[in-house]
Amino acid sequence: MLDKKVVVAASGSRPATQRQPTAEERRRAQRVMLRMGVTVHIAGKPSQHGYTHTVSQNGAMIILPEPLAEGAKVTLENTKTQNTVDARVVRPPQITSEGSLVPVEFLTPSPQFWNVFFPPTIN
Repeated sequence: MLDKKVVVAASGSRPATQRQPTAEERRRAQRVMLRMGVTVHIAGKPSQHGYTHTVSQNGAMIILPEPLAEGAKVTLENTKTQNTVDARVVRPPQITSEGSLVPVEFLTPSPQFWNVFFPPTIN
């Protein structure tokens, strides 16, 4: 009688557990494409009016006429609700034909700021 044995790959582990997670898998929250008006208030400078490219429970990618420096602290105003939240620029902006793509994250959790329903996290 032959013994039945499970054949295991030579490495002894599953390949899926060894790969680096994708950017989508590393995200803390789902992103939603949403074009919404925002006003960015910067201490000591004129406010900038722009709009969102994508939003999440933790922040947004916003499009502004002028770039903002990485680390800059700002106050975002949702022009639809007139609610505000403090945020900071997390990376240098990307310049596009529409303006500067500026990634910001909220300094405090504000899941209701955008007044939209977000899909559940897939992680």
